[in-house]
Order: sequence, then structure tokens, then C-alpha cells
Amino acid sequence: MTYSLDTRRYSLPFRSPLRTAHGRWSLRQGILVRLRSSDGTTGYGEVAPIPGFGRETLDADEEQLKLLGAMPTAEVLASVPVDYACVRGALAGALRAFAGTGSTPKAMRDLLPVTALLPAGRDVLGAIPGKVELGFRNFKWKVGVGDPADEQALLDDVLAALPSGAKLRLDANGAWDRRQSERWLDRCAERPIEHVEQPISPESRGAIDSLMGLAGDYPTPVALDESLVGQVDIEAWLGRGWPGVYVVKPGILGDPAHSLDLLHRAKARVVFSSSLETGVGARDALSWAFSWPGEARALGFGVWPLFQDERFDGPFLAPFWRWSEVSSLDPEPLWNALS
Repeated sequence: MTYSLDTRRYSLPFRSPLRTAHGRWSLRQGILVRLRSSDGTTGYGEVAPIPGFGRETLDADEEQLKLLGAMPTAEVLASVPVDYACVRGALAGALRAFAGTGSTPKAMRDLLPVTALLPAGRDVLGAIPGKVELGFRNFKWKVGVGDPADEQALLDDVLAALPSGAKLRLDANGAWDRRQSERWLDRCAERPIEHVEQPISPESRGAIDSLMGLAGDYPTPVALDESLVGQVDIEAWLGRGWPGVYVVKPGILGDPAHSLDLLHRAKARVVFSSSLETGVGARDALSWAFSWPGEARALGFGVWPLFQDERFDGPFLAPFWRWSEVSSLDPEPLWNALS
């Protein structure tokens, strides 16, 4: 089959800049992809590499899309090199609109809890009451942004502000060295922390040994995030027998079917997480989360409202989502908004 391929690049300012160990992030850039067949069927996907995750860049992805031509065949679409995982994922997502193509996930769950993203620094204390009032009981706090001692001192205030029974995840985005990570995990061992996400950067010297050691030496689970840029990384960490949590961002995995099958077979603990994409990529990523046959964990997608232009947001902010709400997201208005 031959398809008509169109792309539209976007640059969308966030409502509020996101502060992480990677720096200040104010603008989300990506590409929406549309495939159309001669019978009028239309599928959409999103190319949205994350700065600081691997080496894939949006400019290179855009050039790769141009190489496919305006009227690619299914064989041409399948020929995208594995290094362009976000392009492969966007095309696979678009192809799932066509009967008999791709691996279409079918929702196995009707309802999943959502984790609310909390800002870095002392701003976290002002953000918690509103999230609690909305009914959230799962939270993720960005750490590794300020002085570690100051953040550790603030941890007890954060936990005290959360309702009884709430779960808190800490996300360091690879900010710490081995000694700082040990200090944090020592502190977390006495507190109700669900997991500590990517304490050490995958680019740092000895990162693999350090992460494996931390995961084996402390009771608080350690989660991989930046270490999982694509299918090859997931296969490698499964081969090492990683005992912690896998934070999976479907939008940067290529077509996630194979990777998720490997994780399920290994009985891995998986958390599905946002790439801070628009509603187009979010709907596709969430379809994998709702179809995950393993243990259900709170979705790392409580990031909205995210963009200054709210038309590009994903599902409304809520402590639980139903698949019927997620599946009703329509990519066509987002595509049209970029015209």
C-alpha cells in the first residue's frame, strides 16, 4: 500500500518552564505526522525526542521524514533506521489507524491512577494543596535541581503536606553521583518513598555498576528513566537482571510492542511515563499503558495543563483516567491547529 505522508513541525511554549537537573525547559518542539490512504483512512503520530535522552535530535528526525518522500509505501516506512526511534514510533502509531497494520494495543483496563508532577524546589509546597484537593494520591517530585542538603531537608515538609497513604516518587534526572545517591537512599529508607528515579546519569563513568549496586543495597526501589532510550537499552538492562523499576516512555521506544513484550515476559515492574508530548503522542502512549498486562502502577502522565495553547494538551488533569476518556482524544483538531 502507498500512503500520502504529511508533516507539521511545532514549537509550543510551556505554561510554566520545567526545572530539572538538565536545566530549564520552556519550549516543546516536535513534529506531527499524518498518513492517508486512497480510501480516506487517516492516521496520526508524533515525533518528539526529549533533550537529554540519547542522541536523537528533532532536526535529524525531520530530515529522515523528508527522505521517505510524499508517497511512501509500507516497505519504505518500515525501512527507517533504528537510530530514529521517535520517527519509527510516530509512523507505527499512525499506521495503527489502518486495519491489518502494526500491532494495535487493545485496552485491558478501564481505569488507571495518575501521578501528579510536582515542581522542583520550594515551589513544591505551594503546588501540593491544589493537587490534593483534586483527589491526587500519587505524586512525583523533581529533585536534583538545587543543593542536595536543602532538598533533603525539604523532603520531610513535602511528605508532611501529603495526605495519609499518599505515594511519592523522587525524580533526580541523573543529577547525583554515587555518594549523593547513597545519602538520599539512606534518607528514603526511613520514609514512604515509592521509588527514586534515575539517581545517576547513564553518561557518567561507571553508571551501570553504580546503578546496579544502589538497586541491590537499599530497600527503596531505584528506577531507570534516562537509561532507557530505546529497545536496545531495555534489552541490555533485562540482560543484566535489573531488579528495580523500568520507567517507560512509549514515544521514544520506536514501536513499543517488542520491548513491552520482553518486559512482560521478565515480569518487570513498569511505570508508563509522559514524554511531555501533545495529545497526539499522549493518546498513543497511553494506549500501551492501558493494554499493559502486567501489574498496574500509577501513570506518570499527570503533567497537564502543560502548554500555553491548551488545545495541544492531553487528557484533563485528574487522579484517575478511564480508557474511554483517553481514547476519545481526537488528533485532527491538533493537526489543524498547526495549519
